Amino acid sequence: MTSSDLPLSGITVVSLEHAIAAPFCTRQLADQGARVIKIERPGVGDFARGYDTRVAGLASHFVWTNRSKESLSLDLKHEQAPKILDALLAQADVLVQNLAPGAAARMGMSFEALHARFPKLIVCDISGYGDSGPYRDKKAYDLLIQSEAGFLSITGTPDTPAKAGCSIADIAAGMYAYSNILTALIQRGKTGLGKRIDISMLESMTEWMSYPLYYAFDGASPPPRAGASHATIYPYGPFPSGDGKTVMLGLQNEREWQLFCTRVLQQPELANDARFASNGLRAGNKTELQTLIEACFAQLSAQQIVARLEDAQIANAQVNTMADVWAHPQLQARERWVQVGTPAGSVPALLPPGTADATQACMNAVPALGEHTERILQELGWGAPDIAALRAAQAI
Repeated sequence: MTSSDLPLSGITVVSLEHAIAAPFCTRQLADQGARVIKIERPGVGDFARGYDTRVAGLASHFVWTNRSKESLSLDLKHEQAPKILDALLAQADVLVQNLAPGAAARMGMSFEALHARFPKLIVCDISGYGDSGPYRDKKAYDLLIQSEAGFLSITGTPDTPAKAGCSIADIAAGMYAYSNILTALIQRGKTGLGKRIDISMLESMTEWMSYPLYYAFDGASPPPRAGASHATIYPYGPFPSGDGKTVMLGLQNEREWQLFCTRVLQQPELANDARFASNGLRAGNKTELQTLIEACFAQLSAQQIVARLEDAQIANAQVNTMADVWAHPQLQARERWVQVGTPAGSVPALLPPGTADATQACMNAVPALGEHTERILQELGWGAPDIAALRAAQAI
């Protein structure tokens, strides 16, 4: 399969994006063959380029979310910018933007303004809270949305709330933007018309709150913060072994509880102990059961515990570090890592989930700031003198 055979080959996406939510959305579109033209501020670019220097001098966030894109440097406030944007959008299928609230509309880039001129254009606006309501103009960052959506209230230890270790609210918004754009493309194939997509980080994150919201339905108490353990199922979480390591395990039903007692703890009498006769009772008597499990595991190495769990067909996992994940034997065996280019040389990148191999995804380079500016402008009809003038005026 060549890049022209990928599902989104022939689709052009123009993106006014920064940080994570919109770039993650458009990178997934690029993975499937779409041409993504990323517009960046001259000399500065997407501010995520400066988050850190952990990938051979490049920012980890930027490398993750920006492969296979073309970078066009353009000062959106320059008098020539509207002409260039119009030329781009005239041949685009999708516009994605996550500028500050109201910024795109002030530049004449609202869906209403664009739809009259480009009726087939799909416009995806990503914001913290959506385009209406009392929070419409409120600034939003990932941690703040995690807090507003209630995620922090159920995550962490009983004493201390904690955020997710990655930008989960941004990722949620990026995923919903991606899936909504795909469905909008299907709809356009039926109607011939583009549509507007209004993605709210708060709504995306609230959807991901899933069962805790319903667990606390109608004023009921919410799930307690349980650290790395499950809030409502026990035993389900990390347990120390006798050699100082940690084993993660999870029980889901009564059959597994019986096997856990007989084959793992090797204390079959516990299987019918009235204190632990159901998940609700086990969770309610967690402290007593935890003491029994830890006393057993203290006599065993992590390897011995895992062997018993495997024999009993009890789900278990290692508590891996980032270094462990880079070297994960399952990812290696399935050949999930491929090399992609960057301005600092090639780096490994994970194949998009669902793709069989590197022939089924576009895995091109992460662009340097403004790397494709001249080529894109030439495609749009700007000659060398015009481009030189734009550069001299610091428009590009």
